[in-house]
Amino acid sequence: MKTPVKTVTVLGAGSWGTALAIHLARAGLDVRLWARRVEHVEQMQQQRCNQQYLPDVGFPDNLTIYHNLAEALRGDELLVLFVIPSHTYRAFLQASATLFHAGMTIAWASKGIEEGAGKLLHQVFAEEVPQCDKLAVISGPTFAREVARDLPTAITVASEKQEVAYEWRNCLHTGYFRVYTSNDMAGVELGGALKNPLAIAAGIADGLGFGANSRAALITRGLTEIMRLGEAMGCNRDTFMGLAGLGDLVLTCTDDQSRNRRTGLLLAEGLSKQEIVKEIGQQIEGVRSSQEAVRLAQKYRVELPIIEQVHKVLYQGFHPHDAVRSLLERKSIAELL
Repeated sequence: MKTPVKTVTVLGAGSWGTALAIHLARAGLDVRLWARRVEHVEQMQQQRCNQQYLPDVGFPDNLTIYHNLAEALRGDELLVLFVIPSHTYRAFLQASATLFHAGMTIAWASKGIEEGAGKLLHQVFAEEVPQCDKLAVISGPTFAREVARDLPTAITVASEKQEVAYEWRNCLHTGYFRVYTSNDMAGVELGGALKNPLAIAAGIADGLGFGANSRAALITRGLTEIMRLGEAMGCNRDTFMGLAGLGDLVLTCTDDQSRNRRTGLLLAEGLSKQEIVKEIGQQIEGVRSSQEAVRLAQKYRVELPIIEQVHKVLYQGFHPHDAVRSLLERKSIAELL
């Protein structure tokens, strides 16, 4: 007997949501891509591509565009993949909680920490849709355009339930898209969130002309900051040496496809935060994550000197040169503590 084709609804038609929807459709799933704005939906339906974010990549025939959320979430055993900005999760779930049911298998590929509360996204889901307990997080070193072009990629899928991680792995894994599994949801989420302000720091350093030595040191010490906070929060230290930690950090700190790295470059040029948001034209998760990371550091009593200086540049008017000077003037300590 032939196995029925799985249906997955991707919520969010930005560059990353669109790339994942295209990938899942190419992998043989029946894909529904939901977008919030009516005009965006109509444009994608007519042009069979996302002209705004991935204009050169056409949609497979088994990818359908939706604006009606209830229709997009119709089905008893649906897989749902959230790819909306992390700061909108709680409000979105509160407004649509009745549309989600226990039969759904849910994952999210957004990276961030809840603004104002410092909560990871699995905590937000647990509070707002307690009827859903088949949850997973997808993260790793990925740029949307490369995934959409079928370039080799590797990611991590983490879930507290092994069968849920395996289900998403089986849906996503192809010859050019490798999927590894983990049970450390918090660690995978934290690695994905904290690499963003560190990428802003890397952009600042490169924009100021500090060179490759500085970039390598920043990445290495940035990883230490992620691990320090992660351990204090009960995460598995080894998680941060994998794709969702070191892998994502290296990618985001070294390639100008990263919006966060570009933000740092523009800060070094003297642009304001508001000017940068307008210039880039998409969400810059590291701007918000830096603020929440500082709050978490205070809560768990750990030091995050690089992220703290990024936060001062973004929110306290520090000049990038002053932030760098502050880091260089820190007391020398043993590398491994």
